[in-house]
Amino acid sequence: MPRLALALLLAIAPIGLGAAAAQTLRIAYQGDVVSMDPYAVNETFTTAFLSYINEPLVRRLPDLTLEPGLAERWERLTETRWRLHLRRGVAFHEGEPFTAADVVFSLDRVRKPGSALLARVASVKAVTAVDSHTVEIETDGPAPTLLADLTNILIMSKRWAEAHGAEDPVDIRPRRENHAARHANGTGPFRLRSYAPGERTVLIRNESWWDRMEGNLREVVLQPVGSDPTRLAALLSGQVDLAWPIPVQDIARVAAAPGIRVMEEMDLRTIFLGMDQSSEELRYASVKGRNPLADQRVREAMYRAIDIAAIRTRLMRGRATPTALLNGPGIEGFDAEQNARRPGFDLARARALMAEAGYGDGFELGMHCPNNRYVNDEQICQAVGQMLARIGIRVTLTAEPAAQYFGRAQRRDVSFYMLGTTPPTYDSFSTLFGLVMCREEMARARGWPVIRGQGQFNHGGFCDREADAAIAAARTELDPAKRRAHFATAWRVMIDRYAYIPLHQQALAWGMREGVSLRQRPDDVLDLRFVRVP
Repeated sequence: MPRLALALLLAIAPIGLGAAAAQTLRIAYQGDVVSMDPYAVNETFTTAFLSYINEPLVRRLPDLTLEPGLAERWERLTETRWRLHLRRGVAFHEGEPFTAADVVFSLDRVRKPGSALLARVASVKAVTAVDSHTVEIETDGPAPTLLADLTNILIMSKRWAEAHGAEDPVDIRPRRENHAARHANGTGPFRLRSYAPGERTVLIRNESWWDRMEGNLREVVLQPVGSDPTRLAALLSGQVDLAWPIPVQDIARVAAAPGIRVMEEMDLRTIFLGMDQSSEELRYASVKGRNPLADQRVREAMYRAIDIAAIRTRLMRGRATPTALLNGPGIEGFDAEQNARRPGFDLARARALMAEAGYGDGFELGMHCPNNRYVNDEQICQAVGQMLARIGIRVTLTAEPAAQYFGRAQRRDVSFYMLGTTPPTYDSFSTLFGLVMCREEMARARGWPVIRGQGQFNHGGFCDREADAAIAAARTELDPAKRRAHFATAWRVMIDRYAYIPLHQQALAWGMREGVSLRQRPDDVLDLRFVRVP
């Protein structure tokens, strides 16, 4: 075992103390929970982990179908008014009863400046309490994805937040924190015992939870382990019960180890590259006084210089599906016809485009990527840099842990970057609204119609009037065929204008010791309700 891996493994060894007696699940994950504030970041792992503590009104089963959460039932009164009936007898971990006031507070809070989840509640116009356990949500038009959007809005205690000065969401862009950044008080099946960012997070079972736990966990210990060799060593040596992801190059070796099994599933997440095409001058580039990425020919050249087949075979070992879209199969609005239009690898064409755009000698370009969030993320970025060098673009890569990287991306402190996306609604509107639609301030400057929250994750500043109109139309369209036609228009524009460089949908691989029982979801979410340990 490498010396560094051994040292790190010894550092996580205390996880195993007393695990069997306490029915503890010891997890080694490549990243960490970014914040305890459920509205601080739009990131699958963090939101999923926090949902063990704070719960949504509507939740998902392992097959991703919707089921009642803190709302036991609901009805749509009109095209723009929903009534939700809340569960009675539910209490927060610190003892205060759950009421409609908490729902109104939470849905107001998530819509405040600094929230990373504005796009999830863009359709919400007003939230009112009818009585102590009934709320009405008014939308600004028909909202076909409202219930799915609510699965990601975790409910906070109004009394607790106000008592601790946490009325506003934590904003990780300027690093503005409050009590909710490191503390939590929810209604969920687990309580927060301790949170040491970058080191360890411990949850203990909420013995007063309102629902039935199908699993047997009484404690959960999360250890962020960014090093692949160390994470695997911890699993193989019995220091942890569950480790993920298992790097694609190690799946066969880990699966063959005694007492270990590996579960594999295709991920709904799409990995893509973004480009700053709106700044007058790139922050991280040698070109001064202009922005080469604002030229569509340069973006096409970069797209065509990336050998996606080589990434799939050499780095992903065949466990990836190349894509032209930002969504894959299994997401409503995925368009197989548009997906088949992915521009091909063509170095000669790429070099000609660079020369035609006036960059025949290339330029230097800074690239930012996470190094512990997606499967082989840093290695893929390194490979992309090498591929772009063949057309004269000399890439300087900065790879960072996800906790730091996501703050940078949300501040738009990037010129060329990697991200992944899984629409929480499993509907293309969420992706297109957040990533393809023109950012609010940019659309407003153009005199275009604006929807609050649009383009929140469009860090590159892509704007197109036709795409915006199609996405806006899909937002309130209830007819499935018409919605898909609007999605197809937006996807076509995105591809034709080289707004992004989509790479692939990755494969999921989780490693666990024998005797651990769980249900693997295709959105890479671990649902602790269904986990059992020996």
